Amino acid sequence: MRLPLYQVSAALLFSSASLISSFTPAIAANQAPAASAAQIKVGAFFADPRYASVQLSPDGKFLSALAPDAEGRHMLVTIDLSTMAPTVVAHYNDANVRNPQWVNSQRLVFSLEEKKDKPDDARYAPGLFAVDRDGKDPRQLVSRDYISNAGSAVQRRLLPPNTQFHSVIANAQSDDIFVMQAEGASSIKRSIFNLLRLNTRTGQTSVMQRPGLTMEWEIDHNGEPRIAVTTEETSSTVHYKAPGSNEWSKLYSYDHWNSHHQVVGLSDTALYVRDDQGKNHLSLYRYDLQKRQLDPTPLLTLDGFDFSGNLVQNKQGKLLGIHYESDAAGTVWLDKAAQELQKKIDKLLPATINRINLREGAKHVLVRAYSDVNPGMFYLYQPENDKLVLLGRVKPDIDPALMSNKDFIKYPARDGLEIPAWLTLPRGKEAKNLPLVLMVHGGPNVRGGGWFWRPEVQFLASRGYAVLEPEFRGSTGYGKKLERAGWKQWDLSMQDDLVDGVKWAVAKGYVDPKRECVAGASHGGYAALWGLIRDADLYKCGISWVGVSDLDLLFSVSWSDSMEETEKHWMPLRIGDPKKDAEQFKATSPLAHAHKLKLPLILAYGAQDVRVPIVHGTRFYNALKDHNPNVEWIVYKNEGHG
Repeated sequence: MRLPLYQVSAALLFSSASLISSFTPAIAANQAPAASAAQIKVGAFFADPRYASVQLSPDGKFLSALAPDAEGRHMLVTIDLSTMAPTVVAHYNDANVRNPQWVNSQRLVFSLEEKKDKPDDARYAPGLFAVDRDGKDPRQLVSRDYISNAGSAVQRRLLPPNTQFHSVIANAQSDDIFVMQAEGASSIKRSIFNLLRLNTRTGQTSVMQRPGLTMEWEIDHNGEPRIAVTTEETSSTVHYKAPGSNEWSKLYSYDHWNSHHQVVGLSDTALYVRDDQGKNHLSLYRYDLQKRQLDPTPLLTLDGFDFSGNLVQNKQGKLLGIHYESDAAGTVWLDKAAQELQKKIDKLLPATINRINLREGAKHVLVRAYSDVNPGMFYLYQPENDKLVLLGRVKPDIDPALMSNKDFIKYPARDGLEIPAWLTLPRGKEAKNLPLVLMVHGGPNVRGGGWFWRPEVQFLASRGYAVLEPEFRGSTGYGKKLERAGWKQWDLSMQDDLVDGVKWAVAKGYVDPKRECVAGASHGGYAALWGLIRDADLYKCGISWVGVSDLDLLFSVSWSDSMEETEKHWMPLRIGDPKKDAEQFKATSPLAHAHKLKLPLILAYGAQDVRVPIVHGTRFYNALKDHNPNVEWIVYKNEGHG
């Protein structure tokens, strides 16, 4: 039974005292520490975070956080920082609260995630809900039910389930937020969105005027849409609406499928965009809205990395700083006070990345600290006495002192291309002749790793394995040259990069050449299957979960969630054309070569997966099971791609 929001007061499972204690170091102190990483239970690595989405209210007087109930389901809690008194404001008996946001200092919105205990749970969308910080005036705003939405949802004036949260209004006490609604009642094949302004108390909406088929929106600090990015087949156009005007005007267009141009943020006088301007790496640029042109010099360029990050702005839209990620995350502060504050906090926490959450005029600064060995900790910094108060640990059962360090390295591919990678060697072991798990990321056109705590990697390292995570060609984040070198190279040079990484680790003496395994999910699962087929002399075993087994199926399975424009433009450019490249697809699809796979394999899929539908797994397993007795076939009945 799903608990209605109005019944939340009857569902409180914790006293105020126990909630307060849960936000202190006591929870870790009460547990006997493990003597070694090998003694930490498997479940501790993969358990949901104990605390997540900790945020300061706009006035800086309250905290919101997701915290677990006795069954491990996340509920929404607010804390009055003057008394440290907690209040549970949203709690459900069969779902997790997700993605809370402060609308203003009095009200919050959030969505839900099913626990996936029942076969019909796939019908439910995240929905959208609102509630006051004291648990009063709850309201459901967006339907969660894809199937029966037409009846009861209309009667309750709920928005349809294809509606999602977009943003709050930074400089207002309004109860309004912005939501995006996909074009068409239930479309998951198009990335076209209407923008609606939604009142979280009444549920009333107004639709914002759009200049065309809009896929992105930017709102200014006064709550006015100022930027709309429209799409027309292969190009995208950025439109601008000046303050006081109701007319959209075109700023510029760009090739949507052949570039990584991106609108990053907006101020009164400028638009901030990510672009390469003909160079190898993407940088952050300022686009002058008065002059209608890009500044010739980038605002931020990262050596050896594409810019990836977001802007830090105050309520008036002034740019205070820029969050970015290179080999590790960091912040460039343009505001001197924030810069000095960061220095003080970094001095107190020298071993972690420390992201600070500023609120103008607030007595506290919220700090999230994390690293490659630390899953994360939340602190309140008190500027008046230069002290940190620990609020809670993301995973209190994980001792950072027992975790293994992750290093950013580069190794040469056989054609001379430099391949970035992440190497984790088990703590307490001699870095010599270790068993290796080659962990291949999905995508593949994404950045796979970073200097942060990853459960799969740390679990394997705790059991004595070295872990190598290559950013093989085709990966993004390291420049255009590396990414484009991987286009149409599934099983070809992309797979060569993986082999070259293993051989590099062997040549360095880190790895025993007789104990190597390949593992991955999605595209990484594809690479694991191919590794066991093509490079059977290199590996001893493999793990493929939600892995692609046939390139043709990526284009032909009608119930996948690939968008129409992605299948038409993006996939042929980066993977290949199923007609023009039919021979290559056949030559590089594991399904056509399943008879060659003789090594031990774990093959796992989610029955509800719409990204890589289970047909990829069933067809491959059926082609494999009669000649390979060393295959473990696992189906997670109610799970999706994640």
